[in-house]
Formats: sequence, structure tokens, C-alpha cells
Amino acid sequence: MEFGLSEEQTLLVDSVNRFLEGEVPLDRVRKFADDDEDRADDIWRGLTDLGVPALLVPEAHGGVGLSVLDAALVAEVVGRRAVPAPFLSTAALAPAALLRAGSESQQAEYLPKIASGELRFGAALSELGGARRDAGVEARDGKLYGKSLWAIDVAADKLLVADQTRSLHIVDAAADGLTLNALPHVDRTRPFAEIIFHGVPADSLDVAPDATDYVVDLGRVLLAADTLGAAQEMLDQAVEYAMQREQFNRVIASFQAVKHMCAEMAAEIEPARSLLWYAAHALGEGTDDARLSVCHAKSHLAEVGTFVAKTATMVHGGMGFTDLLGLHYWFKRIGYNRQIFGGPERVRAEAAALQGIG
Repeated sequence: MEFGLSEEQTLLVDSVNRFLEGEVPLDRVRKFADDDEDRADDIWRGLTDLGVPALLVPEAHGGVGLSVLDAALVAEVVGRRAVPAPFLSTAALAPAALLRAGSESQQAEYLPKIASGELRFGAALSELGGARRDAGVEARDGKLYGKSLWAIDVAADKLLVADQTRSLHIVDAAADGLTLNALPHVDRTRPFAEIIFHGVPADSLDVAPDATDYVVDLGRVLLAADTLGAAQEMLDQAVEYAMQREQFNRVIASFQAVKHMCAEMAAEIEPARSLLWYAAHALGEGTDDARLSVCHAKSHLAEVGTFVAKTATMVHGGMGFTDLLGLHYWFKRIGYNRQIFGGPERVRAEAAALQGIG
């Protein structure tokens, strides 16, 4: 069996990549990060025109109904360009939650607006990836109370929130009783926040543990894809720099030590791509090994991404630590992807439990 991308998938990747290459250069990423711009509206409008928010929304609700693998391919491009846009929450987590646990009326209300780009979602799902001791969200009588840490894509219209029972709710980001406090963090390409709920009205989804597990798995596989894209970009930049930088009247790419570092990065990335593609395919098809494959992909890409981020920076020498090259945007993005929805140690423990080990 040949496991590769279809012509349609290749065209999808190429079209998204061409748009982002032109509209999200390093200076645009730097502007968003430095100016604390809440929403990169121009970028999201362009992605909407390409149908990105509609990827996982069924055609019956105005979407294009593509697969998890298709979404992972786009997530890889998004990570490669360090795009400051709410792709994960709006185009993936919210549609997945609605399709798995939403009622027909909830799906009819939210999904067409997601597909058209009218609604942007953030996600307060820290309860699903290991809640902090001083945080927790409780649902009582149709309202939410408590605190959620490290909510993602918070410059949004709606928020997808998980409570202590792993149930999911949708709340208005501007609702009375909701306090959103920006959190200091390393990854400046995406806004994160602490959200405090003081009796915030919630539109609750059905209690469906399988749906919640699926949302977590989808988040993990797309974060792994984002890391893969960021790692590939760092490798490409390291190779380009090594081909230009000279020492002792020779480009450093001719030095054996530099060759080995670049080759080792490439050797780590390439099999990780196959691992990721299979995990995305398995999750979309609902195979028996889907959850285990997602755990492997998330934990392994976290390690590969960390290795590539460090090694690519070393290839650049002292220049790698400067803002001029902007390597730190990908370095920090990889670092945050490593921890959200569970770090590699936690995810590997889950994989062991799935196999009856330990």
C-alpha cells in the first residue's frame, strides 16, 4: 500500500502555504508579537477565503467536510509560518465538540458561523490536560464558576470550556461575570489567558465522555502537526544559514560537525511525519489504535521538536539567539506545544495504560 498525499491534499497544502508565505512574513509575526495585537483579522479573513475554518465542518452546515489528516496538513503549514490565528480552537476543537456532543440546534447555530468565519472560538480546556491545584471550573444550574488556566486563542467571540467533570460548554467571551486576564508566556504568536467564571451562563453540550476524549486526541494530533511544521522551518533555516555563513574562507555547511547536526535533524523529522500522518488518519477513521497512535505522535513530536529547536539554534551560533533572525518564535512555539494537552511524560503514561503496562 502506498501511503501518501492525494492530489487534492497536495493542492490544499500548496494553496494555504502560498497565502501564508506572502501574508505572514517574519515582520508580520514580529508585529503581532511585539504590539500585543489581539486579533490578526487580515490573516484570518484570508484563511477563511481558503476555506480553512470550514475544513472539519460538514457540507450540510456550510463546510467542506474534510478529514483529520487534511486538518493536520494545514496545521503543519500554520506551525511552519508561526501564524497568529485561532486555527486550533476555531477550525478544529469547536467543530469537533459540536459534532460529537452538540444537539442538532447547537450544530445549526454554531457550525455555519464557524465555517463562514463569522465566529471565532477560544478554548479553556485545561481540565482535560491536567488541571492546576488552584484552578477548576464547576457547572451549576446552567452557569459556570471557578477558574481555568492557560486558555488558548482567547481573542475570540465564543469560548469552549471544560469543567471538572470533563463536560463541555460554550460561553460568550464577553459575558457578564467572565474575567479574562492575559497570562505572561513564552509563545507570543498566540494569546493565552486565565479565565475566571462568576456565574457565567453556559450553553452546555451533551455529557459524552467519548466526545471529550476525541477533542483531546484531535488537539494533540494538531499540536504535533504544528510542532512538525515549526521544526521543519527551523531545519530549513539552519541549512540555508549554513550554506551562506563563512568561517576560515569556507561556508560552515562544509564542516563535518555542521553536516552531522543538519543530517540528524532531518533524520528525526522524516519518520515523525509518517507517525503523525498515520495518527491523524487513524483518528479520522476511528481505528482501534487511534488513541494510542495519537499519544505516540504527540509525545514523540514533542521530543523531536525540542531537539530540532535546540540544534537549529546551535547551527546559527550566536545569531540564533537574536531577534533579527526570529528563530525564537518557532523555538517558543515548539516549547508551548510540548506541554499543552499533556507533556510527553503524561501522554506516554496514558499510552502505557492503554496497553495495560504499568
